[in-house]
Amino acid sequence: MTDLKELKKQYLEYLEIERNRSPKTLSNYDHYLERFLEFAEKQKINSPKGINLDLVREFRLMLNRIRDEKGEPLKLITQNFHIIALRSFLKYLTKRDFDTLAAEKIDLPKTPSRQVQFLEPDEIERLLEAPRQEKNKLIRLRDIAILETLFSTGLRVSELAGLKKNRVNLGKGEFSVRGKGDKIRVVFLSESAKEALKEYLDARKDKSPSLFVGHKQKKSVEKEMEEMDENNAEGLTPRTVQRVIKKYAAAAGITKDISPHTLRHSFATDLLLNGADLRAVQEMLGHSSITTTQIYTHITNRQLRDVHKKFHGKK
Repeated sequence: MTDLKELKKQYLEYLEIERNRSPKTLSNYDHYLERFLEFAEKQKINSPKGINLDLVREFRLMLNRIRDEKGEPLKLITQNFHIIALRSFLKYLTKRDFDTLAAEKIDLPKTPSRQVQFLEPDEIERLLEAPRQEKNKLIRLRDIAILETLFSTGLRVSELAGLKKNRVNLGKGEFSVRGKGDKIRVVFLSESAKEALKEYLDARKDKSPSLFVGHKQKKSVEKEMEEMDENNAEGLTPRTVQRVIKKYAAAAGITKDISPHTLRHSFATDLLLNGADLRAVQEMLGHSSITTTQIYTHITNRQLRDVHKKFHGKK
């Protein structure tokens, strides 16, 4: 009989080939399932038939009791990711006619509503202005373009880092991007974002296909352009973009702990505050479900408060 470790390997291959899952998703599922299989092995369970509700309950207890080096428990959402991966694995086993626990018998606990961090209009303005103090011309133009593009499009940091010059149509001010789950959506550039990107691209002399690339801080613009004309500059990593955001947040005097995703939240918040429909925002963010977009109910709540103040108790 095929053991669980071999079945996990086959399952991950199934996700990669037949479900076209991303390397990141495969890595996460591998991690979550490996933790379950190690736990099951300690209970001397090595086959699908041995997986039952008692084993899953004990596994969940174990997850809930894990503590990191600071004594902090696993977040509930992380615990749920383990169970989501396990349920998906069980569905796969059932599909292959293995005698095992039905995935539908495992319930997920409700997680607390997510609270999103977003920037107020004055904070956005200060953040967008912050790179103008940068002395290196190429870095200044690049970072202005990064911030303007993030706020204009609501891109995820990985989507931004993966952009290629030939995919961005500055004339039309829109382009398509492939997001989570291989879902393609159209995003739009504001006039200020188009202008910032044009200035940045016009200043570059390198042959890199990447929309955003690394630049040497200490070299003169002229020297760097000479070198980049001969060599392909490397595209930015998501981690580098994160550092850029934190650098200018500090320069702008923003005390919130922000990230590129904060600008994504701010993009959605700005649209909703200005009257955009939630379904339209869902499409622009690339959410497969409206439920995900409903984390922005804080906007609805603010609008309801304004309606109440305007219309309630009038005589």
